[in-house]
Formats: sequence, structure tokens, C-alpha cells
Amino acid sequence: MLASRITFTFMLCIATLTPAAAGTDAPTGIIIKVASYSYTPNPIQLVAGKPVTLTILNQSGKGHDLTAKEFFAASVITKGTAPDGKVELAAHETKSITLTPRAGIYPVHCSHFLHASMGMKAEIVVR
Repeated sequence: MLASRITFTFMLCIATLTPAAAGTDAPTGIIIKVASYSYTPNPIQLVAGKPVTLTILNQSGKGHDLTAKEFFAASVITKGTAPDGKVELAAHETKSITLTPRAGIYPVHCSHFLHASMGMKAEIVVR
């Protein structure tokens, strides 16, 4: 009887210490590199309903942004911000945003003067 109580208590402790509770997903991570007039990867591929942390790394000596109004509006943002549907980056700055995306194909561009016309565009594909 005592052995079964000890076994039960031990199993209860292990279940309590398990890091991922049922129904929760830890976010995966994706690095989006921003350079003068490009985003890498392109397209940015995500899984619908799966939390993800986007780390946006500006490798340029100029300021840029990642503007994706429809994407950010359709996602549930849990950490970080995207005011007006964009993440603004100073030269060599890195920012992160954690969210759960909704399925769809979303356009991305840099809203700085003439940057999109110079090819600074991408797509976010969420399946």
C-alpha cells in the first residue's frame, strides 16, 4: 500500500513538472533578414494556428520596416507590437514579435520612400 502511494505521488510530481501542458504550443522561431531592398526568406512560410516568434534583423546601415497590415490584423499578437501593421527598424536594429497567424497569403513591403519600388517586397504564406 505504501509503495503504491509513493509511486502515485512520484508520477503526480513528474506530470506537474512536464513543461508543455496539453493544448499549448511553444512558439517556433523564424529570422527575417532585412537588407537594403530585400527580405530573406522570401516567401516567409508559416503554419496556420501555430505560435511563432518572428525575429526581424535589419542588416542594413539604413532604416527599414516590415509592413504587412493584413497579416498583422489577421494574427493574434501575444508579445511585441506592430503599430499600424508595421515593425519599424533603425539601422542594424533587431526586433521580435510573437504571434499566431491565420491561413492566407499576405503582401509585405517596406513603406519607406521608394523602397518597395526598388524591390523591397515579399510574401508571407501561412498554410
